[in-house]
Amino acid sequence: MQQAEKPNNLMTILDKAILGRALSCEEIGFLLSLDAEEDLERLFAAAGTVRSRWFGKTVFLYGFLYFNTACSNNCLFCQYRKSNSKATRYSKSTEMIDTIVRKMEASGVHLIDLTMGEFADGTKEAESEYGRLSSFIQKIRKESDIPIMVSPGVVNRSVLADLAEAGADWYACYQETYARPLFAKVRPGQNFDTRYGAKLTAREKGMHLEEGMLIGLGESLEDRANTIIGMRELDADQVRVMSLVAHPDTPMADMAPTPEIEELKVIAVMRLVMPDRLIPASLDVGGLAGLKRRLEAGANVVTSMIIPGMGLSGVANQELDIEDARRTPEAIAPILRECGLTPASADEFRPWLAARNHTRTGGRSGL
Repeated sequence: MQQAEKPNNLMTILDKAILGRALSCEEIGFLLSLDAEEDLERLFAAAGTVRSRWFGKTVFLYGFLYFNTACSNNCLFCQYRKSNSKATRYSKSTEMIDTIVRKMEASGVHLIDLTMGEFADGTKEAESEYGRLSSFIQKIRKESDIPIMVSPGVVNRSVLADLAEAGADWYACYQETYARPLFAKVRPGQNFDTRYGAKLTAREKGMHLEEGMLIGLGESLEDRANTIIGMRELDADQVRVMSLVAHPDTPMADMAPTPEIEELKVIAVMRLVMPDRLIPASLDVGGLAGLKRRLEAGANVVTSMIIPGMGLSGVANQELDIEDARRTPEAIAPILRECGLTPASADEFRPWLAARNHTRTGGRSGL
C-alpha cells in the first residue's frame, strides 16, 4: 500500500486511537507498514494501553472442538479441502463430544467452540450434521450455561434459527479477506455476499459474531487495511487474525511463510480500531511459544485450547502442541502471569456478552 501524504506523525495517530477516535484506512495502512523496532514498540504499547482501559488484566479462554473434518468446499488454503484425499478425516460421536465438552468445561474455559466442515446446502449429510449439532447444543444447554460458539461455515436462515433456538451464543464464519478478487481466488465457487449475509442473519437471530482474516494469501497492505475496516463496519463482537500455514497438500503449499510480526501488527491495529472487542491470540499458529507475543500485541482471548488424548485436530496446525498438553489452561497460566494478565472468573464472560448486547442499543460495552 502506498503511504498517503498526511500531516500526522506516528504518535499523533496513536494518540488519536487511544482517545477513541476512528482511524482512516490510510492511517490503518500506515500502522500496518511500520517496521522500525522503536515504532513497533510504540504501536504495541498503545494497543496494551487500550486493552487495559477496556478489559483490565482479564483474559478469556476458549476450548476448541473440531468434531467433523469433512467439508464440501475446496478453499485453496485449507488442508481439509474436499479434494485433499490425504487429510485426516473424522466425525466424533455424540457420546465422545459430550465427554470432551465436560472435560473442557472442567478445565476452566469460558466458551466452547464447536467447529465442523461446511456441507452443501440441502444435502442429506448437511441436514444430518446440522441437526446433530443443534441437538447437542440443546443437550449442553440443559446441563450447563457455558457459552457456545458454532463454526459450521455458511448455513441457511433456517439452520441459523435452529442453532440460535437450541442455545448457541456465537456464530463464527470468517470472510478471510474483504478483497473480493482475492476471496474469489482462495474460496473458489463461494459467494462473498452469501458468506457475509450469513453473519447478518445470525446477528438477527440473536447470536454474537466472530469475524476472521487470514494473512499471507498474497494480499496487499491495502487489502489488510480494508479488511479491518470491513470488520469494524460489520461490528463483529470478536475479531481475529491468523497467518497462513502452507500445507503441503494444498494449492498454496509453496506460499512463503508470513513473518510473525505481520500478524502481531494486525492484532495491535485491530485493538486500536476496535478497542472494546474480543481479540484472540490463537494457539493454532504459533502454539504456546507464540502466545506471549500475541498477548503483548493486544489480544485478550486465548483460543484453540484442545484436550489431549481425544484424537482432535487443529485447523491451521493439525497436531501442534496438542498431545503434549501444551494447549490447556494449566499450560498457559505461567505465560499469562509473565504478561501481568489473569484468566477471567467463570462469572465474568456472560456479563460481557450482555454488555455487548446493550452496546447495540446505545449503551457502553466493556468489563
